[in-house]
Amino acid sequence: MTHSASSHAPRTPLGPAADDLTSRGAITVAASAMVVIAALDLVNGRIEFVFSLGFVLVSLTVALAVDGRNLFTAGVMPPVLLLVSLLALCLVAADSVAVDGVAPNASLITRYIATVVDHGMTLVVGHGLALAAVVWRILRGI
Repeated sequence: MTHSASSHAPRTPLGPAADDLTSRGAITVAASAMVVIAALDLVNGRIEFVFSLGFVLVSLTVALAVDGRNLFTAGVMPPVLLLVSLLALCLVAADSVAVDGVAPNASLITRYIATVVDHGMTLVVGHGLALAAVVWRILRGI
């Protein structure tokens, strides 16, 4: 007995999955992940390496998980994500973003600018990896 092709269950594509993130989903997942990462790093009272590593991993993961039609979002999201995350930390837990050379009673804007400059290499690495992943996906047609 032979089976016709119509009797088989539909095949799932091997290419981009239907579960890839939309732009809105990517932003939501990235922001949620940064909140969790910041909370975990705040256990010792200060934002340190865990925050930076988490940011880099979130940036890269979003670039790899977003739908191919939404690669622009993955390419421009890392700087905005870091700036908003650091601003939220400066507003909510100002003591956690202490930067060497900045007075403990510094104003919000002074602390924020110093914190952004202090995390400059984190931004370069995270954004660079995200852009590299976007370019790789475009070249591979993924």
